[in-house]
Amino acid sequence: MNQLLATPWEKLKGAIFHCFPHHAISRITYWLTRQRLPYLKHIIKAFIRIFNVDLQDAEIQDISQFSTFNEFFTRKLKPDARPIDDSMPCIISPCDGKISMFGEIEKYTLIQAKNKTFTLNEFLTPSCAYLDKFIGGSFYTIYLSPRDYHRVHNAYSGQLLEMIYIPGRLFSVAPYAPKTIDKLYARNERVISIFKVDNGYMTIAMVGAVNVAAIEMTWSGLVTPPHMNTTVHYDYSNQNITLEKGQEMGTFNMGSTVVMIFSRNYAQALKELSIDQVIKMGEPIATRLN
Repeated sequence: MNQLLATPWEKLKGAIFHCFPHHAISRITYWLTRQRLPYLKHIIKAFIRIFNVDLQDAEIQDISQFSTFNEFFTRKLKPDARPIDDSMPCIISPCDGKISMFGEIEKYTLIQAKNKTFTLNEFLTPSCAYLDKFIGGSFYTIYLSPRDYHRVHNAYSGQLLEMIYIPGRLFSVAPYAPKTIDKLYARNERVISIFKVDNGYMTIAMVGAVNVAAIEMTWSGLVTPPHMNTTVHYDYSNQNITLEKGQEMGTFNMGSTVVMIFSRNYAQALKELSIDQVIKMGEPIATRLN
């Protein structure tokens, strides 16, 4: 799990990014991507070419059928495009992307990148009702690039207990950023969903970034924007909202990062899992231990 340190150029990009008006840029992106723009077909074609987007698994492959760029970016998959491993011990990837980091939580501490860490308290906030459940657990961080499918699915069947909206910055989460920006995921805006799963607990956190103009959940609709100034807790423990493994749970309107956290002795990464590994939603990522 060795990871290279940031290069001087990556450090410079990280420093420059502190000066950007993150939320203003993202509000403009939110508006633009929902407009019926002239030459939209050509814009989408250029995006596909620049980022090497593969539409073979998309439910709609004729780009002329998209009326806005956001419709294209949040496109759905064909129903059979991502087979789900239904075996009980298998925990799946909740999204398409690349493994950024994974490992055991040292009491409260998660690894962001080489020589950079953040804590459960910083990420989930001290007011999270289930914070102590994740001490000494395990985590998996997945980066979604612009070319990826941007809907997020449940990694393992469970009951939704709590959703937390946490305000913050919108730093880039591109591969250079975790290596250069301290406590990146704990500083960016995020929406955290906590589930009861069998004999343990699971968190699936959708972390915002610049141009991530909206995060939407299937049970509540649009969570952000508007970007709020305070942390908001939503208690779902008495509403019996259960999501099966592979069931859609949320959408990034532009790309970002997903952080999964499991309670202690609940999940173990597959032996073949590695940093920078490309993974698809539905593919096995870990084994349930109890």
